[in-house]
Amino acid sequence: MKKRFTISAVLLTTAVAAGGVFHLTHASSAQRTAAAPSPVPIVSAVVTAHDVPIYLTGVGTVIAFNTDVVRAQIQGQIISINFVEGQKVHAGDLLAQIDPRPYQALIDQYTGNLERDQAQLVNAQANQKRYDQLGTQGWATPQLVETQNAQVGQLQAAIKTDQALIEGAKVQLSYTRLTSPIDGVVGIRQIDVGNIISPSTTNGLCVVTQLDPISLIFTLPETVLPQVQQQQKKTQAPLSVVANNQDNTIELGQGQLGLVNNEILQTTGSIQLKANFPNGENRLWPGELINARLLLDTRHNGLTVPAAAVQQGPTGAYAYVVGSDNSVSIRQIKVSQVSDGQALIDSGLSANEQVVVDGQYKLQPGVHVSILHGKAAEEAAAQDALQAPIP
Repeated sequence: MKKRFTISAVLLTTAVAAGGVFHLTHASSAQRTAAAPSPVPIVSAVVTAHDVPIYLTGVGTVIAFNTDVVRAQIQGQIISINFVEGQKVHAGDLLAQIDPRPYQALIDQYTGNLERDQAQLVNAQANQKRYDQLGTQGWATPQLVETQNAQVGQLQAAIKTDQALIEGAKVQLSYTRLTSPIDGVVGIRQIDVGNIISPSTTNGLCVVTQLDPISLIFTLPETVLPQVQQQQKKTQAPLSVVANNQDNTIELGQGQLGLVNNEILQTTGSIQLKANFPNGENRLWPGELINARLLLDTRHNGLTVPAAAVQQGPTGAYAYVVGSDNSVSIRQIKVSQVSDGQALIDSGLSANEQVVVDGQYKLQPGVHVSILHGKAAEEAAAQDALQAPIP
């Protein structure tokens, strides 16, 4: 009886142990099933090959093509203002009138002197003719003839002087008309009607600024100077320059490089360049701060990806590449430039590969991903922008 009880106890213990093993094995399997990670949703883009412009970017200031201060060359009272501030004017347009009466009076005076001297010359020439006849007949002394000849010469010189004085007075009279020296836009009026203006008036009448064409002076690092010179020699034509607003959201104009300055700024280690732009719509304005992009070259079949795909790590730039099995791997890349939201890749990627452009902060090498498209991709990008860790 005791032996039978012992056997039953052993069987019961074995069954319990077996049940425990089964339970642990089943729980472990369930845990493994539950721990299997789901694919991480990401947004991807394809590496594309196309012609890519190579830009050198600098900051510059717009300057007027020509700026002229309209000053008086004579002194007088302004009797009329013939422009409105901000008005477009052409070369030769009347801007203001100085009282012309004093200068007209001088012309009248010199003209009277000229007519007097001309009348005296006619009389002297008549006497000269008579004295010459008398001299040939012996009735007039040589001294008398020579004196009369000298008088004729003196009057002829006086007439030339009178004519020069009249021309000079006419020039002075023309200075009573203050005209625009160039085509442009008139600035703020510096003096009012009734005031006396003279060559010493500090600010003159106004400033006329030529806006079309217009110029842009910008700087680039001195290290790029050999590249610019090489490209100028290669193309034998002016390089193109694009002008953008400060945040690069609006293109304001396209022009041509006109000058590479003849010295490097030692204080900043940069070189100044000047570009000229057609500006019929006045999108560029003097004094405006501009981002200038100098088109250096065009790379044919260059590889580009969205700039968001480029990440920075301890060893440099890298990108997450999506493999054929939808797993990601890290690929070290070399970026040539970033422009217009696109990164030009020198090495590390191939055409038609897929790279992750959003959701990188959730990834590790080997993680499987699911690629979002359309509206889902936009929503994920917006959500990730809020959740992504601040670098």
